[in-house]
Formats: sequence, structure tokens, C-alpha cells
Amino acid sequence: MPACRVVCRELRKTLRLNSYSRSRYRVFILILTFLCYASYHLSRKPISVVKNSLHKNCSNVLPPPEVTNDSSWCSWAPFDKSNYEELFGVLDVAYLSAYAVGMFCSGYIAERMNLRYFMTIGMLASGFFTAAFGFGYFFNIHSFVYYVIVQVIGGLFQSTGWPSVVTCMGNWYGKGKRGLIMGIWNSHTSVGNILGAIIPGFFAEHEWGWSFVVPGIIIAVLGLIVFMFLVPNPKDVGCEPPDQHGKKTFTSSERQPFEDNTYSSDSLSNGESGIASTGEEGTPLLSSSGEEQDKPISVFQAIMLPGVLEFSLCLFFAKLVSYTFLFWLPKYIGSTTNFDAEKSADLSTLFDVGGILGGIVAGIISDLTGAHGCVCVAMLLAGTPALFLYDHLGNRSFGLSIGLLMICGALVNGPYALITTAVSADLGTQEALRGNAKALATVTAIIDGTGSIGAALGPLLTGLISPTGWSNVFYMLIAADIAAAILLTRVVIVELRNRFCPRTYELVLSTQVPSERGAAYHDK
Repeated sequence: MPACRVVCRELRKTLRLNSYSRSRYRVFILILTFLCYASYHLSRKPISVVKNSLHKNCSNVLPPPEVTNDSSWCSWAPFDKSNYEELFGVLDVAYLSAYAVGMFCSGYIAERMNLRYFMTIGMLASGFFTAAFGFGYFFNIHSFVYYVIVQVIGGLFQSTGWPSVVTCMGNWYGKGKRGLIMGIWNSHTSVGNILGAIIPGFFAEHEWGWSFVVPGIIIAVLGLIVFMFLVPNPKDVGCEPPDQHGKKTFTSSERQPFEDNTYSSDSLSNGESGIASTGEEGTPLLSSSGEEQDKPISVFQAIMLPGVLEFSLCLFFAKLVSYTFLFWLPKYIGSTTNFDAEKSADLSTLFDVGGILGGIVAGIISDLTGAHGCVCVAMLLAGTPALFLYDHLGNRSFGLSIGLLMICGALVNGPYALITTAVSADLGTQEALRGNAKALATVTAIIDGTGSIGAALGPLLTGLISPTGWSNVFYMLIAADIAAAILLTRVVIVELRNRFCPRTYELVLSTQVPSERGAAYHDK
């Protein structure tokens, strides 16, 4: 038996170092993280589907004999009163605020804890608190405080997902074609939203508690699979890490068609050292010594990295728009049409189908041009007229509603998908970090955490504004889209200068004087 164990151990070592084995690990990580984060979105979607069941239009339902002059008799207390939209808004903001706070903490913890354990705990707890909302139906709970507490705790544990899966993908996949790979992989968000509309929709009209319990079981089961099989880092199984910088040699007369210098140490550095400073002259962001390379960086150091602040603020508004659709689209469809909860949920999935296509297209164009900022701004600006047209024409015909929903989904979720995947991974593995593998989770958490604050604000504002008319909600979303595009102005200017004046300008991260961060261009 001891001899057998030795043989097996040596065999595993041989397989681990085999390039074919490494490729199989990469495919496995791609599929597993895809399914895991799809389950995260699956478990956060039911609340938007069940809103139509928690507060129903009881005029079309035959009341029992004992009910008289009660237009909300078929609704679920405490959501049966006239202030139900405000209550829904409070539930959304409680969940998303906790998620945003948890995101900043999760990035910090994920860098200092085994990702397999961290993600397992998060998924099991997320499953329990998702199901706990549905327990309110089975145990006849009508306390609003109960539902708020469940949403807050659930939001905290939901925040464990994104830093974990992006870090795993960043560890296994290098910079080459990262936009395309991440664009396809990021369809897990839309796939999860689609499943999160279809599965809860089966139960929403009759026993809405199962709309939460079933997704909770699914994410918990996947959490157990993560515990048994997830390999967060190639080094854990003896594989070589990928090239994170995608370096390629060009002659003096050659240059990439749209060289991605925006986040490189050449265009975003001080002096010849190729590293950003922390705010004191001559103090590098990260030491070049091997001992310091894998030391986790602080939140302040991560914010000071080139491009992190701009894309974080842009995502604030982009995610505000995306999550307003996530939490309120079925309710909007039900309010402007005669569809019931199940049909409204089914129609809302077309927004996510468009989101899948938009994420892939954004990733492909980003790979071809190397211009993340230009791609995001173009899609954000194109999304503003699409939102206006959907609001005014979406309920004219079923076919027009389908087409506009898919277009809006592509243009709203395309930039959101690109920033939270390829951009986050590029910023978290840029050359200024000197190969530090533990910075990615913090950078990802800062970008998505900032976006999550906007995600919390959007549904809250929708709950407050929607009683004045749904058109006012869409005007808010259009304004947010424009603001997101404006915040990337500096990044777009840099990318265009790198494209058309590659030898004239370079962006300097002015961290020697923090108040002047990223404000100057120097002649080469």
C-alpha cells in the first residue's frame, strides 16, 4: 500500500506538468467558475420575479366570500399596502448596499485566504439565506424587518463570488485574447439571470416560496463541488502560470494597430523603473524583490493603480442601469402590459440574451483594438437612444418589444461585462504590479464594489421615482449612461493618442503629488 501511494503520487506529478493536463485544468476552471457565478445570479434574481406575486392586482381575481372592499386581499403582507414600491426599493437597497460593503471586504479577505474555502463558505451561506427569504412563505412570516435582515446578510455573502471567480480566471488565463474569453465567460451573468427568471417563474404565481428555495439549493450544491474540486492557482497543481502581459516584439517600423498602452508600465509609469509610486518620491508601489512580489497590496495602493479609479466610477453608473433592469424589469413589464408574473419574467430574459451577445461583441472588439475605454464609451452612448426608444415604443407590439429589449441588453451589459472581466483582470495584472499575483482580487473588488454602490442606488431610486411615471425612471437611466461615458473621457483620449500619436505622448501617473494623479502628458 505505501508503495502504491508513492506510485500514484509520482503519476499525479507527471500529469500535472503535462501541457495537455494544464489545458484540461483551464477548461475545467472555465466551466466550474462559469456555473458557480451563474448560480450566484440565479439566486439573486428571484426577488425581481416574485414582486408581481407579493403585490398583485386583485381586481381580476375572484375574492373569497369573507373578503369585502379589500383591493389588496390577494397580496402578501407587508407588501399589500399602497407603499409597496417603496418597500421593494428598501429591500433592493438593503441587499445591494450590503453587497457593496461586502465586496470591498471580500477582496481583502480573498487575497489572504484559500479561495476554495472562501468561495465554498460564501456559496453555502448564500444558498441558505436565499432559501430563508422563501421560508417566509412556508412559515407565514409577515414581518418586513425579517425580509430586510435576510436581504442584508444574503448580500454580504453574495459578495464572495465575484473576486473569487475573476481571480481564478486571471490566474489561469493570460492576456492573449482575454477580452474574447472573458466576454464569452461573462455570459454566466446573463445565463444566471435567465435561469433566475425561468425557474422562480414556475412557482411565482402559486407557491412563491419555492422561487427562493430551489435556487438556494442549486448554489449550495455547487458550493460543495467547489470545495471538492476547485484549483484556484496553476501553482497548486504544479502548472506554469500564464503570461499576464502578452508581450510581443515589434520592429521599429511595426506597431500594433491599436497598441494597448493605456495600462502598461511604459505609458503609465514614472521614470524608467516601470512602477507606479505610492505618493512619496522614489517609493515604488511594489518592491521588485521576490519576497514582496506576492504580498497583498492595500486598498489605497490598488486605487492608485493606473485606470482603476476611472473604470470604477464608470462602473458605478453602468451597474446602476444594469441592476435597475435586473430588479425591476419584470415589474415594469407587468405594469405596462397585461402579462402575469410568469410571462413578465419570461419576456425579461430577452434583455439578458442581448447581454450575452453584447458581452461577446465588446470582448472581440476590445481584443482587436486594445481600446477598452473606446469600446465602453461607444456602447454607452449608443445605449441612450435605445433606452429612450424602448420606453416609448416597447409596449406598442410584442415583436418590437423583443427587438428593443435585446438591443438594450447588448448595449447596457456590454460595457458592464467588459469592465468587470477583461478590464479588471488587465488592471489587476498590469506590469506596474511587478508580477504580484495577489493584487487581482483587491483590484476586482474595488472596481465591482464601487459599481455595486451604483447598483444599490439604481433600484432604490426606481422605487421612489416609478410612482411618478416609468418614463422618469428611463430618463434617470439615460442620464446615468451618459455620466458613465463622460467618466472615461481621459482614458479614451489616452487610447486615441496612443493610436494616432504613438511616439508623441505618454500618460504619466502623477502619484508623487496625489492631488495631480493622472493629470499630465509628457513629451517623449
